[in-house]
Amino acid sequence: MPFLDLADRVREVRERIDAAVLRGGHGQAVTIVAVTKTHGPDAVQAAWEAGLKDVGENRVQEALDKMDVLPLPVRWHLIGHLQRNKVKHLTRFHLLQSLDRASLADAVQSLGALTGRAMDALVQVNTAGEATKGGYEPAELERESVRLAGLSAIHVRGVMVMAPIEASEATLRRVFSAGRDARNTLRGAGHPDATGLSMGMSGDYEIAVEEGATIVRLGTVLFGARAA
Repeated sequence: MPFLDLADRVREVRERIDAAVLRGGHGQAVTIVAVTKTHGPDAVQAAWEAGLKDVGENRVQEALDKMDVLPLPVRWHLIGHLQRNKVKHLTRFHLLQSLDRASLADAVQSLGALTGRAMDALVQVNTAGEATKGGYEPAELERESVRLAGLSAIHVRGVMVMAPIEASEATLRRVFSAGRDARNTLRGAGHPDATGLSMGMSGDYEIAVEEGATIVRLGTVLFGARAA
């Protein structure tokens, strides 16, 4: 059976997170989202058995395929770019972490109005300033936050940010602290439930937690190298 050491890995990660919370001084609870992209359903099963109830996928279809074969009450997170023609599948997800543009917000609003269900979402903000990354620009966030507050079928739960790969510690801290600022902007613009802060992956999650992350998205540190 694959992932035989996952429980041990989860235990070590939790210990590192606890230590990072103490170092950072924010006192937050931290949720681990197990990112199983390119791994099979067995990775989700192993995560569940190791006590991880939140699973993240980048692609809608890959998530749907796993949902259909796994009778587990997993909380599914969509963490990748979402095309508007696939918004209809959001009803099967616990949280959209990548609400990254106004046109997507309009599509999610339409779905929520149609189904009578407000969709939980994190607003993706490009605090790294990289052209290759999606997300609202920090300079436009206050204006867009007010606009989002007028969309009754979107329940903004916080912010998601992505740091540059192999960035220096100084850069990581700048990107992550800007995530905290973005969350404050949302809360000040009429989103009182915007308490979540999803940031940090396998290579930088401890620094992210020190900077206040409440959600970390972990793949390689849990499951090893991704499948081809």
